[in-house]
Amino acid sequence: MTIYQELQLNQAGSKAVIKSSLTGKEKLKHTAIYLFKIFITMVFCMAFVIGYSKIFGDANSVVGVVILLCIMVFRFADFGIYTPHGLSSLFIIFGILAFGPRLANMGGLFTELLVNLACIFVLMLLGCHNVIMGNHSTLVLGYLLLYGYDVTGKMYLLRLAGLAVGALLTGIVFYRNHKHVTYKRSWKDLLREFDLHSMRTRWQLSVTFGVSTVILLAGLLHIPRAMWAGIAAMSVILPFHEDVKTRVKGRIPGNLIGGMVFLLVYPILPEAFYPYIGVVGGIGVGLSATYGWQAVFNSFGAMAIAVSILGVPGAVFFRIFNNILGAVYGLIFNHIFQHSVSKISEPAIQS
Repeated sequence: MTIYQELQLNQAGSKAVIKSSLTGKEKLKHTAIYLFKIFITMVFCMAFVIGYSKIFGDANSVVGVVILLCIMVFRFADFGIYTPHGLSSLFIIFGILAFGPRLANMGGLFTELLVNLACIFVLMLLGCHNVIMGNHSTLVLGYLLLYGYDVTGKMYLLRLAGLAVGALLTGIVFYRNHKHVTYKRSWKDLLREFDLHSMRTRWQLSVTFGVSTVILLAGLLHIPRAMWAGIAAMSVILPFHEDVKTRVKGRIPGNLIGGMVFLLVYPILPEAFYPYIGVVGGIGVGLSATYGWQAVFNSFGAMAIAVSILGVPGAVFFRIFNNILGAVYGLIFNHIFQHSVSKISEPAIQS
């Protein structure tokens, strides 16, 4: 394996290579490559997001995060359909990211529910046909981040510009990396293969309704940062049932530990360090090979942003509460939904 190939590995892959080293010198070499990969990744990510913030405004730094996620993911992932059709789907998806979150925030809870249902369903239908790719972790997450960090007026116009540039950059990367991939499926096949008897379709609908309704529930209860509950539900509603409980067991303890650490450390940190809490969390995520530890470090940046709105105790409490609410709700909702849809489709199978 070359150094370049080793740099392409994920955390678990890099740690497996380090663990399999036969000598101390070899282990030291692979560890150095792993740390170098994390360093250059974090430098690139920071530069990209900071650059987006400078160009499109600090309130739109989340756009930089979403675009960065899309570029990094769609270097390797595709939509499981003919590449030109996949590229068209990508631009439709960016249209939803541009207008859906703003429309959801403009109306009351019922309007918000309808908008979220429609937008998340289209994201799942167009972008998540290839279940193995796990594209929902990028597309639905991006939608929820833009929904949770909404802007208006001039900042919204800058957001549209930032997303347009991001769509172009992601489209170039997507087409360049997948233009030689051969798929016989087209847009029509996405609709033709939408079937309640299909595990994929049931999962797509479960994510759509599960995420949208938990946000509605949080709104009815006047719980701040409802997007956290939506993200938690999205993260545990997975296409393979055996993975669901594992995610719940990792996410809830991870956020509890992350919240407690943040509550203890944040008050003693110098104020000049506050903007870098998210960066430290990102480095921690990069070093973590398990979902539980990723959840610990991933919570730091979110709570640091929420402190200005909720205060330190409020940010910690609602981060933990919303994640428990979303994860447990997602687990229960997915079980009930899958069971109900199975019952509905059984007569059709028997007939």
